[in-house]
Amino acid sequence: MPSNAVLKTMNFIHRGVLAVTRGRLGWVVARMPVVKLTTTGRYSGRKRQVILTSPYRNSQFILVVASRGGDDRHPDWYLNILADANISIIDSSGVTKPMTASLPDQNQYAELWELVVGKYPRYSAYQKKTDRQIPLVLLTET
Repeated sequence: MPSNAVLKTMNFIHRGVLAVTRGRLGWVVARMPVVKLTTTGRYSGRKRQVILTSPYRNSQFILVVASRGGDDRHPDWYLNILADANISIIDSSGVTKPMTASLPDQNQYAELWELVVGKYPRYSAYQKKTDRQIPLVLLTET
C-alpha cells in the first residue's frame, strides 16, 4: 500500500507537470480524466487539494474512487468530504467549480462499481487488497 509520503510525492509531481506545461499535460492519467479536488480539512479547517482520476462521468455527476491503492485506510480527502460535503474541483477547463460530494445508495454503488472495474480492472485489484469496501463518491455541481 502506498504511504502518505508516496501519495503526497505523486501529487506534488503531478501538480508540477500541470504547472510546467501550463495545463497542456496531466489532465488524463491511465486513460481517465483528472480533477483537482479541494476539500476542507476535518480537523484543521484548511483547504486541502488532491489530484484524482475520475473513471466515470455523465451529465449529472463526476465519479471519483476512494481506493488509496487498496490500503486498509480511507484516504484523507474522503474523510474530509464525510465531514463537509461542500467541495470544489478544477478540471481541464481550468475553471473552479463549486460542487457537493455524496455517496451512492447500495444499488447505484453496485451498478457504478461494475462500470468502473469493467473499464479499469485495477480498481478490482485494489478491492482485493483490503477488507474495506472502497467508496465511490459522486461530485455534483451546486
